[in-house]
Amino acid sequence: MILGDQLTPGVSALRAGDRARDRVLMAEVMAEASYVPHHKKKIAFVFSAMRHFAEELRGEGWQVDYVKLDDPGNSGSLGGEVRRAAARTGLSRVLVTEPGEWRLLEEMRGWSDTELLPDDRFLADRHGFAEWAEGRKGLRMEHFYRLMRRKTGLLMEGDQPAEGRWNFDAENRSKADPDLLMPRPPRFAPDAITREVLDLVAARFPENFGTLEPFWFAVTRADAEAAFDHFVRHALPQFGTYQDAMLEGQAFLYHAVISPYLNAGLLDPLDLCRKVEAAWRAGAVPINSAEGFIRQVIGWREFVRGIYWWQMPGYDRVNALEAQRALPGFYWTGETPMNCLRACVEQTRDEAYAHHIQRLMVTGNFALLAGIDPHQLHEWYLSVYADAYEWVELPNTVGMSQFADGGLLASKPYVASGAYIDRMSNYCRGCAYDVKAKAGPKACPFNLLYWDFIARHRDRLARNPRMAQMVRTWDRFAPDKQEQLRRDAGHFLDSLA
Repeated sequence: MILGDQLTPGVSALRAGDRARDRVLMAEVMAEASYVPHHKKKIAFVFSAMRHFAEELRGEGWQVDYVKLDDPGNSGSLGGEVRRAAARTGLSRVLVTEPGEWRLLEEMRGWSDTELLPDDRFLADRHGFAEWAEGRKGLRMEHFYRLMRRKTGLLMEGDQPAEGRWNFDAENRSKADPDLLMPRPPRFAPDAITREVLDLVAARFPENFGTLEPFWFAVTRADAEAAFDHFVRHALPQFGTYQDAMLEGQAFLYHAVISPYLNAGLLDPLDLCRKVEAAWRAGAVPINSAEGFIRQVIGWREFVRGIYWWQMPGYDRVNALEAQRALPGFYWTGETPMNCLRACVEQTRDEAYAHHIQRLMVTGNFALLAGIDPHQLHEWYLSVYADAYEWVELPNTVGMSQFADGGLLASKPYVASGAYIDRMSNYCRGCAYDVKAKAGPKACPFNLLYWDFIARHRDRLARNPRMAQMVRTWDRFAPDKQEQLRRDAGHFLDSLA
């Protein structure tokens, strides 16, 4: 059995199979399409990529049983389709690569005559990660990342990092100029298979979040590889410098926009990193761009997967800051006077994509400052992005973005006032609020909520070395200023719906 995020010819289940006697089962089922209200583009991407992969396997000599969502008799679940396939074919033994989500792993452990094979498409074994993590006082991605650099040899000179530094993140924080000529990711016109899927999604998921068309994602391995090659040639040289920048009307800047393809299995992570390293060694890209990309793939991506499997089950319900406020409706509609949030939500609606700073420092930062229930935010992120699978999205949300695990993953809460958003974007120019105002009805809500957050969690934050200075600043405010800031923040929070 091949799942929708296992679209890799060398996945362990296929390696263990025999073309001469085995069948491949792939199934579009409502249980997977609706366990959260996925973005229309995500459903279309996954189904179309699955159908194209089935054709690729048939071309390689496999017998493929492919069940479409609207096929008569579709049971609606993966387990149901396994049972139907067994009845259809007389075959009984199931080989499946371990899924990327805990809920599916638990379900598959209950299937009869099923052998679960490890997913070795990742560079770090999840069991080995747990052994590395167990007993450590603090888990920091940088320590893990250096292990991965040594393991892969990427950007290494012997046992030392290339150009004498492990991390060039300090050189990756420039604000982008709106008049820069920015390359767009290549767009792929829907073929007949994709058009059939788009019609299916439009008919079966009309109320789901997001616009369905124009649909331009790559849905084949060849097109995904072409998209990555385009990034390396045209965007990677500037990627590092501007990877934290945000611009209204520029959804992609210099980002690769290949995470949907990578997380679905169409691209190989080590192969991507080797191509980036080769571009650096050839002098085509600077070290800060090459290292920044490689750190995201072999460092952060592998690290959060390790955290996910080490902490599940239960990690999706952690709430160390006891945040209980409901997710505001504007996360679905974009209808808010806060221009940064409006822009990010509307971009997400249209593209099923936002880059990491938009997620962390706009939608995530607001939710953390406002005390939004982290589980509700987790389900929103899982729903709205084409690259979102629980193993990668959950730790990024409850750990990195919301500090809901109490600091297991991140060393500090990633909170910032409006000044950060103003420094890294042009969002504030078109906003109904004044980013320079610290109090009053026109004050940027991020300014009000920042100090309210510090006050609400003062005792906890005072013990955090990276936040203690801000607590001391709050403590030096005059009592009447503290009272006004908290009163203004309270009025704003009361207005959320």
